[in-house]
Amino acid sequence: MTFEVCTDSLEGALAAEKYGAKRIELCQALNVGGLTPNYGLIEQCAKRSSVEVHVMIRHKEGDFAYDDEDVEIMKKDILASKEAGAKGVVFGILDAQNNISGKNKELAKLGKDLGLEVTFHRAFDFVPDPEKAIKMIIEYGFDRLLTSGKEESAFKGLSLIEKLQQEYGDQIQIMAGSGVNAGNALRIADSGIKNLHFTARKSKNQPVTLSMGELMIVDEDKIKNIIGMF
Repeated sequence: MTFEVCTDSLEGALAAEKYGAKRIELCQALNVGGLTPNYGLIEQCAKRSSVEVHVMIRHKEGDFAYDDEDVEIMKKDILASKEAGAKGVVFGILDAQNNISGKNKELAKLGKDLGLEVTFHRAFDFVPDPEKAIKMIIEYGFDRLLTSGKEESAFKGLSLIEKLQQEYGDQIQIMAGSGVNAGNALRIADSGIKNLHFTARKSKNQPVTLSMGELMIVDEDKIKNIIGMF
């Protein structure tokens, strides 16, 4: 089983390394599904840990419909991620009807030309036709698909995830993510999935002052407990 820890910190990268995860998905603003992290964080995670650093390429929150100017920003972020030492990038673009956009093709090609792995993220969980969508994602050259099976958690969407793994797992890596924990990880793995993705952070329980946000820390026990089951 391959594990990917979603994190927004160097501490998360070091914890992922400590307990044997292969990859991190590095983001900021996890409360809105993750946005592109800053250059310094990417560089430090790549330099100071042995885990693969896969960078979220998403510069604004909300939906996943981007225009040409957005795509130019994403290209620059992919180039910067490579320069900072990333192993891969994570992105996904939908059109106004939530179908897979053709704009993904040029970004995937850019990533591959730079020697990066490319993952299509949970924008997939908004598509109306998952089989049509995954065929396009494969055609565009993505290495990996992260999905919760079009449900709020991977456990609830397990039937679709299992189907995607059985029908397309020899063409693209299927990675289950959202709501993965020590209570359901083995059941999800029993579906044939070989890649698990989960976030591991918790509140430090300090008062929020001046509307500056809540301080979160790495939940090492969650990482240890999930990986330790395998």
